Amino acid sequence: MAHEPFIATGGRAGDPGMRLLLLAPALFVLLWSTGFIAAKFGLPYAPPLTFLLYRFVLVAALMAVVCALTGARWPSRRADYLNVAIAAWLVHGVYLGGVFVAMSRGMAAGTAAMLVGLQPIVTVFLARVWLHEPVIARQWFGLVLGLFGVWLVVRQKIRVDSDAIALVAVFAALVGISVGTIWQKRHASHIDLRSGAVIQFAACAIAYVPLVLLFESTQRVAWTATFAFAMGWSVLVLSVGAISLLYWLLRHGAASGVARLFYLVPPVTALMAWALFDERMDMLAIAGMVLIAIAVALARPRA
Repeated sequence: MAHEPFIATGGRAGDPGMRLLLLAPALFVLLWSTGFIAAKFGLPYAPPLTFLLYRFVLVAALMAVVCALTGARWPSRRADYLNVAIAAWLVHGVYLGGVFVAMSRGMAAGTAAMLVGLQPIVTVFLARVWLHEPVIARQWFGLVLGLFGVWLVVRQKIRVDSDAIALVAVFAALVGISVGTIWQKRHASHIDLRSGAVIQFAACAIAYVPLVLLFESTQRVAWTATFAFAMGWSVLVLSVGAISLLYWLLRHGAASGVARLFYLVPPVTALMAWALFDERMDMLAIAGMVLIAIAVALARPRA
């Protein structure tokens, strides 16, 4: 088993590991929330699956160098490689692919955020059935309240005129991120995050090559400065930073507890869009953010 940097129980407030455990959720939400912003910058210049294929290849190559320089431990069992790859195909391949395809076909970011915003409820249900994690009435109330808060935040950006492919893609994304986080928690949380990243993104790149050749071989990438920035941000901040934090949080906490953090993503994304693109935000959206904050507190797992 890979060395555990910190065990969630027994830490003291002044310990570096405890400080990381307290700061990691906020940092994860901040980084993960930039995903829709990066997609908005990058998708006008590349087809969705091609964008993700380049992203997967670059992350796998970068993390392979990191593994070589730091002496990362590699899994010793074939089953570990398979479990890591399955988690990758769900969390990266299906989730990211579904969101990118839906947005490339005209689905508004708010609509995608609202539909994927069902993820905490789906994940908590799966964690209860699959991992036997206890869920009390207060947590269920917090999850439902959070969903209503998400709707208040993104309601003005929701459109229901998306085509069938976009709707299927975003619901596939919802299933992918929900099942993928549970699979990672149950079967791959002991894998070294560095070598695990190489396996995950290499597996996704291999899976995406035939998809790109089949569906996007005639489309070209416009290598502009904006596209390069979006790609660099997606590789370094999202795939390396945010995904590593997600898996670290899953390693040190309940899957249902990590899932509730996803409720914070739409309001943080809305704040970023307001600052960067001058998108409208009214009092109901602000009220929704307050409800989400209350919901996250209510949905916290029992100590």
